[in-house]
Amino acid sequence: MKKLAPLLFFAGSILLYSFLVPKAGIVKSVFGQLPDGREVNLFTLRNAKGMEVAITNYGGYLVSLTAPDKQGKAENVLLGLGTLADYLKGNPNLGPIIGRYGNRIAQGKFTLDGTDYKLFTNQAGIHIHGGRVGFDKKLWTATPIDGAEPALKLQYTSPDGEESYPGTLNVEVTYTLQKDNALRIDYKATTDKATVVNLTNHAYFNLSGMKTDVMNNVVQLKADKYLPTDRTQIPTGEIKPVAGTPFDFTRPIPISAHINDTTDTQIRYGRGYDHCWVFTDQSTKLKLGATVYEPTSGRLMEVYTTEPGVQLYTANHLNGLVKSPQGIPYTRRFALCLETQHFPDSPNHPNFPTTTLRPGATYLSSTVYKFKVR
Repeated sequence: MKKLAPLLFFAGSILLYSFLVPKAGIVKSVFGQLPDGREVNLFTLRNAKGMEVAITNYGGYLVSLTAPDKQGKAENVLLGLGTLADYLKGNPNLGPIIGRYGNRIAQGKFTLDGTDYKLFTNQAGIHIHGGRVGFDKKLWTATPIDGAEPALKLQYTSPDGEESYPGTLNVEVTYTLQKDNALRIDYKATTDKATVVNLTNHAYFNLSGMKTDVMNNVVQLKADKYLPTDRTQIPTGEIKPVAGTPFDFTRPIPISAHINDTTDTQIRYGRGYDHCWVFTDQSTKLKLGATVYEPTSGRLMEVYTTEPGVQLYTANHLNGLVKSPQGIPYTRRFALCLETQHFPDSPNHPNFPTTTLRPGATYLSSTVYKFKVR
């Protein structure tokens, strides 16, 4: 019996360890039903460190994401809603897949290969975030991928002419919760006819764990230029240096430093920050594009992307009418978005990187949101 004791102790320790240490995996649950009766699911991905991200196959919404603070306390850092019914009521794009075209297209018009296209205009005479029924309002086919780095692959086929875009577009978006507390998003698309594509995710981050707004967040953007806009926030076509402007985040500075500088025309147009920054590194490799540090919690978010730009939006239009599942009002500047993407209105600006996708080619884009503490 004495010889068995160490073995029993070892076995018991292994059993206890298996209960105490989180396991990577995926949990699928019912999130609700669409008006036509189709079931919508919620997929909760968990890594071995205990980090979790919840995603619904309706619109590919990021519903929640937990990240530890400097004390090791995990809290949700994403603005989300509690039920499918809440999302169906309409919301300010709290974390969905945006497509076919993220951001804005002037007057909903563009010309491709000599053909004029007119899209639905859903904001002050412009086309924004895919139109009336964009990818954020579609039920995607979901495939959970279990493993040490759990993933969720979402697939949707956008038919030729949907929202007046040309071509049948086959889209895959894969969310992967990595071992190092990073959420990776990979986008892939093919088409049978020349079209324009600009996919992104519209996640709103609050690294304080919903305790304060983002005014004390310290932001750095690896971008030495930005795109000025007109009053409707359509790029003028200029690509201007950030040096000497409120748009200079080449070194870490708090959001509050210049966001209320109403002497700046661009700040007035956006009611704060709602502009596209142009990365200094224009390669398609996965590179560090932005960092956000929340000093009270100690959370640091790094954003890596293959994209040429990022739209920093400081939730200037949130008004408190939409609330968290815990009843916290989502008020102005309560969060920030870092939407990695090609430039707004690119189809109408030949000097911008092209967003045209042709048959035989594959649209590929990747973005990683990595969470640390300091």
